[in-house]
Amino acid sequence: MASTTWTTPGVFTGPGGVLTAEAGSLTGELTIRTTWDAERAHVAVQYVGASEWCTLVGSPVPCPSVEAARSVHQCAVETVRTGGSVPFVPWPLDPAITRGMDEVPARSSG
Repeated sequence: MASTTWTTPGVFTGPGGVLTAEAGSLTGELTIRTTWDAERAHVAVQYVGASEWCTLVGSPVPCPSVEAARSVHQCAVETVRTGGSVPFVPWPLDPAITRGMDEVPARSSG
């Protein structure tokens, strides 16, 4: 199966920037890219106009579907905008998207 990618350019970091594995904290205007490979979502950032991508600390994350990966990407955009230079943690996502990952369906009593 081919991977799916989302890219959002021109995102300004919040105070403290965003924490990356390769370069530590990055601040300023970044492009965010999420690539889903059917099992995991990989999130990376780069300075606008640069060629080198840096992995967000906390990436990759387990991700069961393209819908969940899209939510991971949006969460990454919000994480960059918020700043704080902390590891990326996209969970919990919308329960309707993550259903079937590690949860047991609720049983109705009655």
